[in-house]
Amino acid sequence: MYKYVIRPLLFLLDAETAHYFSFSMLGLLSKLGLSGLFKKWFVLEDPGLEREVFGIPFKNPIGLAAGFDKDAKLFNEFSDLGFGFVEIGTLTPKPQVGNPKKRLFRLREDQAIINRMGFNNNGVFDAVERLKKEHRVLVGGNIGKNKVTPNEEAVKDYLICFDALYEHVDYFVVNVSSPNTPGLRELQDKKPLTNILKKLKRANAKNASKSQLKEKPILLKIAPDLTDEQLMDIIDIVTDTGIDGVIATNTTIARKGLKAHLTLAEEKGGLSGKPLKDRSTEVIRFLAEKSNKAFPIIGVGGIHTASDAIEKLKAGADLVQLYTGFVYEGPALLKQINKAILAEGL
Repeated sequence: MYKYVIRPLLFLLDAETAHYFSFSMLGLLSKLGLSGLFKKWFVLEDPGLEREVFGIPFKNPIGLAAGFDKDAKLFNEFSDLGFGFVEIGTLTPKPQVGNPKKRLFRLREDQAIINRMGFNNNGVFDAVERLKKEHRVLVGGNIGKNKVTPNEEAVKDYLICFDALYEHVDYFVVNVSSPNTPGLRELQDKKPLTNILKKLKRANAKNASKSQLKEKPILLKIAPDLTDEQLMDIIDIVTDTGIDGVIATNTTIARKGLKAHLTLAEEKGGLSGKPLKDRSTEVIRFLAEKSNKAFPIIGVGGIHTASDAIEKLKAGADLVQLYTGFVYEGPALLKQINKAILAEGL
């Protein structure tokens, strides 16, 4: 029904308009008490899907990637569609409108999306107010810096977000890999990145002591466009700083082999979807093999079928996340992946 009725109607709309419309409809249907139907259709619960990663128990290994629920408005509702965890954000200390529209583009022939949203969000403190309500699902907090904050002061933004979210999320993701904030990817270099992560580790210990909670897992989200040498640096950084894992990968700035019209394919921004599938899996496999599986990995990028998710898990991912595949395939994809995981015994 989604692929043959709902998606064609949504795709008549501008991509960003369709996103906000579907987002609002999910919230409305949940308020009308239809979440029970969602659970019946899409949720698969089985002990074989449960796993512990970063010291956290997950009901299933499929998460919603950051960028979909930027402001933590529907994280509980997404659990009714079968997600085992939801990553909110990317959140910044101050609200920002993001980049000028038009900034979200569908590449239908490639089953892909290009976005240059630019960390549009209402600010971390606005999200915290909604996160104070009871959670039906594990929530990750993806944090970044404001566009106007210079890189040499970026760590302050990450610390503000970290402290504000500490008591309200289950894990953190440090986003230094979005291509849509000028200069952000420069923070992936070894020296600035190590500085940010070490200061967040210190803040972790301080917050844990103050709130009498366990320290929260800290993950690093990396770009798919890193060289092997840079990926080896990432392994060194994870080991040196003692953070808890890596999310591989964010969107790519590469445009190789796209079928879409040249004008559309050359839109600036990060490319996600099927064209990213192989590269993100390569990065997962590289990190897992070269580190001797020293840390957990969340695999994301180009998962449009159950076999795509299985491929990433076999390459070394402990969990997976969906975004563009969820847009193109709909919520039935989650149940398909969970069934395949059980069939494979993963």
